[in-house]
Amino acid sequence: MSVLIDTVAWVRVEDGRILCARPRGKGVFYVPGGKREGVESDLETLLREIKEELTVLLDPSTAVHVGTYEAEAPGLPVGTVVRMSCYTADYEGTLSASSEIEATAWFSYADRPLVPPVDQLLFDDLNASGELV
Repeated sequence: MSVLIDTVAWVRVEDGRILCARPRGKGVFYVPGGKREGVESDLETLLREIKEELTVLLDPSTAVHVGTYEAEAPGLPVGTVVRMSCYTADYEGTLSASSEIEATAWFSYADRPLVPPVDQLLFDDLNASGELV
């Protein structure tokens, strides 16, 4: 039986690098975002998760869908797939890790092996378009 983990992520690229975050207690960096709660829309999930993780407010009027990716999730039962709907958006405030986040980092394409398979698909697209170096 397959299981789908439905997530939404914020794609923030600056100077050829993408913002990634490592949740407290985890050994892996991810593109910031998280799982939908109940019947939340992608945008509602995105705004809530980024405020919770990085203490900034995204501007919903600037949100643009840049892709949806699916890949198996390592370390979970076989057949578990993560779907990540990715959006860019402008923000207000100062990016800082909340209590949920142990560290943030700006990753280049060379850091691709440090993120999960679904994030690697996003890295590939951003590298192919010249946004991630």
